[in-house]
Amino acid sequence: MFSVLHIRVMIALTAATLFTPLERIEQALLLLEDGVIREVRSRAAYEIPGDCRVIDFGDGIFAPGLIDIHIHGAAGRDVMNGDPDSLAAIERFLAKHAVTSYLPTTITAPVDSTLAALESLANAIDAAGKREDNGELRARPRGIHIEGPFLSHAHRGVHPPENLLPPTVEMFEQFWEASRGHIRVMTIAPELPGAPEVITEAARRGVCVSLGHSDADFQASRAGIAAGARHATHTFNAMRPLRHRDPGILGAVLTDSNLSADIIADGFHVDPAIVQLFLRAKDPDQAVFITDSTAATGMPDGIYRIGTLEMEVKHGVCRVRGTLAGSTLTLDQAVRNVMQFAHCDLEQVLRPATLNPARVAGLAGKGILEVGVEADLVVLSPQGEVRNTIICGAGI
Repeated sequence: MFSVLHIRVMIALTAATLFTPLERIEQALLLLEDGVIREVRSRAAYEIPGDCRVIDFGDGIFAPGLIDIHIHGAAGRDVMNGDPDSLAAIERFLAKHAVTSYLPTTITAPVDSTLAALESLANAIDAAGKREDNGELRARPRGIHIEGPFLSHAHRGVHPPENLLPPTVEMFEQFWEASRGHIRVMTIAPELPGAPEVITEAARRGVCVSLGHSDADFQASRAGIAAGARHATHTFNAMRPLRHRDPGILGAVLTDSNLSADIIADGFHVDPAIVQLFLRAKDPDQAVFITDSTAATGMPDGIYRIGTLEMEVKHGVCRVRGTLAGSTLTLDQAVRNVMQFAHCDLEQVLRPATLNPARVAGLAGKGILEVGVEADLVVLSPQGEVRNTIICGAGI
């Protein structure tokens, strides 16, 4: 009988600054052991253990790895394919752009296609929890965001109208079973008949129900929130416009203090001034940045697919028959964009890309640098440029 000898691997990472993101620490020190954070502190009053390997990142800034809860694809690949090679390509691309965790996001398709995609994505999520990346740095899928088919025809965007369905608990249960319980976020239009019942059931199972692709008036939106919805999808896009005598869904999203909301901060889906308005309306712990990225992200202009649809990309803008179809935005670029749009520094824009999306998706121990969590972090410049990405302690 042989006993297993465990060799402790201790690494000390140092940098100029660290954002947890709830706290700012100067002369930053992170002590990692086997991919887990053991110390988060200033090195000014701490003696690094002599058996540690020390890596100094100079004037760099430590921050939690970014988390994208709305992504349809990247690097020429679409998550609806669900095959391991496609997801691996997407995950390698995300890691280069500071994303350490993500929710692959479905688009409305025939029910059989959606069920197949959910099963494939569930397989990928289960496999990611066991895999050894063997030096290949890849973001980890942490759950699924199901966008459609319970959406409004009036604000469907490019979701195929023939595949939109009225919400029923029975259909939601089919999706839930196919995903093996991995659905973490579900977008739904609250005004649809049957929506309150589906919202309540999904929330009971721990899903974050998100209002979106909706023509709801203010009352229907409030009813959706009362039923259990607690988030809003790509605020301002695919929603009934805000009017001073008809606040609609936007009025509910912007004024409800218990509702978090996300936004596509590419400067095209939403004007920079509206991004500022959004950040003033939502509390610091309620705002979330997403990309809504597609297979065209990181690729040249051309023809790509999103779900069952063919889209054309010109000057980095995705359209299906003239209608906006996701984006080519990366989350690190969204962070830098908001620094410019809202005239703020890096510390102020990190939480909507880290801790807030983690909380929306129910990802405990993600989006924050604290003792006892996996070492998912990035090293940034003061301008938000990505210098290093570290996932579960790998990538150093």
